[in-house]
Amino acid sequence: MHTSTHTVLYDPDGLIEAGLPLDREPYECLVKAVLAWTGEDTLTARDLEQIALQLTGHARAVASDVGHRADQLPKDSGPKALADVVLREAEGRLSVPIEGTVRCVQNRARLVRALYERLDRLEAAATPAV
Repeated sequence: MHTSTHTVLYDPDGLIEAGLPLDREPYECLVKAVLAWTGEDTLTARDLEQIALQLTGHARAVASDVGHRADQLPKDSGPKALADVVLREAEGRLSVPIEGTVRCVQNRARLVRALYERLDRLEAAATPAV
């Protein structure tokens, strides 16, 4: 008897989620708050791990958007080359295991911020000059 109400979609190229806009504002607020931490907070290691997981998932989503935008640019363009560098850096930083430390969470927050900066620059580069 099959009782599941879930449908599994096969989307190896990420085309379904590519059309969905990122919920940017809450993550920018989280990044800002995390980067404002100056000392040891009262958060537990498990809380820090959860925040790091949230930032990691969002960083992957933003990196995917950066990759899709970069792929739309000519291969020899400067913005595409810079995006490729940022994506390689992101891949390396995301491969580091998550730790329940302020340092780890702040590193993930910096990565999200850098990816959004690159995404904004790619969008500006893709907009034709008037």
